[in-house]
Amino acid sequence: MNICIVEDNLALLENLRILLNGEPGFVVTGVHSSAESALATMPWKDGELLLVDIDLPGLSGVDLIRKVHPQLPHMQILVYTISENRDVVFAALKAGAMGYLLKGCPPRELVESLRSLYQGGAPMSPKIARKVIRELQTPGTGGQPQPLSQREREILSALVLGRSYKEMAQSLGLSPHTIHSHIKSIYEKLHATSRSEALQNARNLGVI
Repeated sequence: MNICIVEDNLALLENLRILLNGEPGFVVTGVHSSAESALATMPWKDGELLLVDIDLPGLSGVDLIRKVHPQLPHMQILVYTISENRDVVFAALKAGAMGYLLKGCPPRELVESLRSLYQGGAPMSPKIARKVIRELQTPGTGGQPQPLSQREREILSALVLGRSYKEMAQSLGLSPHTIHSHIKSIYEKLHATSRSEALQNARNLGVI
């Protein structure tokens, strides 16, 4: 089983390389600390498994999955991350991931999850599996985030540029109170509690 690992924590990346190269049947064919590096240098045609973090510098793990999966639908993708965010989970699965494992699990669980994935399984941490089940049991939902309005997208773009509430109010011809209300709505839709979390979740979901 040829496997590529994309993880921006260099110490963890090396530990994963050593762990998986030491397992019978595994051959680590690429280790990368960013999605851009993996896309530029990975011999993708020989890949069979992709182990990918979500919170990467530049392109997110979800972005990477979106690029790789349509071209190589045979490649089995396992997300390995700390993110339990509902929208990120569904974005990754919709993009083409077939497994979602939370960091902190025992190394043996990771190894067995990769074997299960290769054999046609869909391994998930129990907390993630429960989220998926609850989503399917909730009427009127399909794992999709609430769409942002055009005005909310404009304000989100201003957040990306680091603009203050006052600057946004002046440029958009709105009151600071209205800006605050829109940002509150953006946070709710993106399941975020801070500007940085909102921007990261928006990137993961391909909103920005």
